[in-house]
Amino acid sequence: MTGNEIRARHGGVQIDELLSSRRTLVAVVAAVVPFALCALLAATGRPVPDASAVVGLALLIVAASATGLRSAGLSASVSSAVGFDYFLTRPYESLAIHDAEDVQVAVLLLLVGFAVNELALWGQRQRAELGRERGYLDGVMATAEAVAAPGEASSPVTAAVASRIRDVLHLDACEYHASEHLPGGPVLGRDGSVTRSGIALDVDRSGLPIDEVVLLPVQAGGRQRGYFALTAASRVARPTQQQRRVAVLLADQLSGLLGVSR
Repeated sequence: MTGNEIRARHGGVQIDELLSSRRTLVAVVAAVVPFALCALLAATGRPVPDASAVVGLALLIVAASATGLRSAGLSASVSSAVGFDYFLTRPYESLAIHDAEDVQVAVLLLLVGFAVNELALWGQRQRAELGRERGYLDGVMATAEAVAAPGEASSPVTAAVASRIRDVLHLDACEYHASEHLPGGPVLGRDGSVTRSGIALDVDRSGLPIDEVVLLPVQAGGRQRGYFALTAASRVARPTQQQRRVAVLLADQLSGLLGVSR
């Protein structure tokens, strides 16, 4: 292993440790602040109405959930419910609750916290998915521009297309082979399905085969011109159907180049 590789790996470990420490710190703060707020309200003689205290706790839960850490949102929810019960309901400084309305408030704090937390995480997943879709589109457009560039040799474009397909499908390797015949093996079809001997494979559940190469045909001028060999040997890759269709679209860009050059 080279010195650069050692430094890169060491740097990656440091980043992971830093992120883990940050997540832990955020979760701890999210758990402490609501409980401390309830203790502060109790220490000042409880001049704030319970409704106002609940609104303040709900805002803290929303703020914790907005961090995108499930642990922070859940910690804030539990801390708010326990702090409200312990400091702001009779009997004070006890986890017992004698008033049915106080029980409802404590339960609602938990439920609202869980709901807000999941909604915040769902929103982040949607934004991440949108970002990936934009990345796919940018990759297709960049490849199309490379194919359309005048005087561009086919080998650099082929390597660029293979690299983008590898990234989109999270593969270990993707190589183009010029051949008028398609060897045996699983085939990635135009609709994003993967079939072996005419039988569809459940890629969403089981992932791409790791014991054999998946073939992505490239056709131009109505005939077979080559194929991409897709390899996922070291880990199970489960690209979505959308990702698999993007890979087919990228291969189509090469088909256009081969159709012009034939």
